[in-house]
Amino acid sequence: MPTNPQTVTSPASFDAENRVIEALYADVVRRNKGETEFHQAVHEVLETLGPVLARRPEFADARIIERICEPERQLMFRVPWTDDSGTIHVNRGFRVEFSSALGPYKGGLRFHPSVNLGIVKFLGFEQIFKNALTGLSIGGGKGGSDFDPKGSSDAEIMRFCQSFMTELYRHLGEHTDVPAGDIGVGGREIGYLFGQYKRITNRYESGVLTGKGLGWGGAQVRTEATGYGCVLFTAEMLRSRGEGLEGRRVAVSGSGNVALYAIEKAQQLGATVVTCSDSSGYVVDEKGIDLELLKEVKEVRRGRVADYAELRGSHVRFVEAAGEGTGVWGVPCDVALPCATQNELDETDALALVRGGVKAVAEGANMPTTPAAVRVFQEAGVAFGPGKAANAGGVATSALEMQQNASRDSWTFARTEERLAGIMRHIHDSCATTAERYGHPGNYVVGANIAGFELVADAMLAQGLV
Repeated sequence: MPTNPQTVTSPASFDAENRVIEALYADVVRRNKGETEFHQAVHEVLETLGPVLARRPEFADARIIERICEPERQLMFRVPWTDDSGTIHVNRGFRVEFSSALGPYKGGLRFHPSVNLGIVKFLGFEQIFKNALTGLSIGGGKGGSDFDPKGSSDAEIMRFCQSFMTELYRHLGEHTDVPAGDIGVGGREIGYLFGQYKRITNRYESGVLTGKGLGWGGAQVRTEATGYGCVLFTAEMLRSRGEGLEGRRVAVSGSGNVALYAIEKAQQLGATVVTCSDSSGYVVDEKGIDLELLKEVKEVRRGRVADYAELRGSHVRFVEAAGEGTGVWGVPCDVALPCATQNELDETDALALVRGGVKAVAEGANMPTTPAAVRVFQEAGVAFGPGKAANAGGVATSALEMQQNASRDSWTFARTEERLAGIMRHIHDSCATTAERYGHPGNYVVGANIAGFELVADAMLAQGLV
């Protein structure tokens, strides 16, 4: 029988459990050498679980943590393809199927030169708990390749996607593993991947991939979902403090899909978004980002934020990137939404944001805030929404797409957005109540980690040693 969650546990017991956690983490590092991002993701979860093991000793007895930290399956394969000149290239493909305790593996595919096994494992590990928090029946996984779609023609990207799917298809299925898009994988790539899957299997299994076009099984709001969800989670954090987004000054990093729709939803809720960025630098637009112009620059012209600044007018300031990071966090703001990439916001950035009066930070990207930066925010009393909670809107809407595919149905934008808003409220409330139950009110990192972990751990106990 589980221990009553309200049971008071002695500090000595916590110390013992923390020593167990430290030993478990050391073993993860030993077994996964060189995978620094994976180590960081595991440590960030494990350091919050001592009180859980103290109250729920059955988790330790069943070695739940060791099992969660070891993927159920890791796939790595060769992806040969030819460019338009006939030159042969060989990339590496990955799919880490981490946990199916709550449903089929679910998580995106990332095409980017930085992709390696450690990156994919970090993303897949985060996905376990993110997916659990949605309350939907989806497990955790992630995949991708070190292929760079930038500068490639449509024909080259099609040939690469076909080669990638020719190997991966045998591991997929609507009840087995359902990939989606991520960095470098949008509607074009999903279309090519789905076409090859259909060709090989001779099945129109629309639920095998999400992020599809609206005319052939896709869902409304999927494009907007991660950015929208991040802002909706932020609004819930502020609401719990008796505040709101209206009239707030917001800084956003990135200018990809997540950033664009975080800007859109923040503006819809009455905020003024003053920044966006890419690898070349960042812009400060004191009148508020002109979203339609930014979309035209990024999505139509495939340009840079410097082009936005030039077209927008002399009142816009463009700052060229200096070394690592964008420098965007030096801009004073009430709300910060890191929507670019992992570890983009460090301790120095966090201190600058606190000095600038930031009240809330929510992660639109996966693990964009370093552990030291998170500590700065928590010590300063800033509301901080970790990615596994704040950016769960994308995968939640992917699961809604799976529901529509299973029932051969199609929902309106309004209905899907309403479902997304309800899911983000549920995630917020689950994190908040769990954090309070474990003695850390207002700590969404603790709440998200423990709430997601308990859901997965309970399912694993019920299903036996598998």
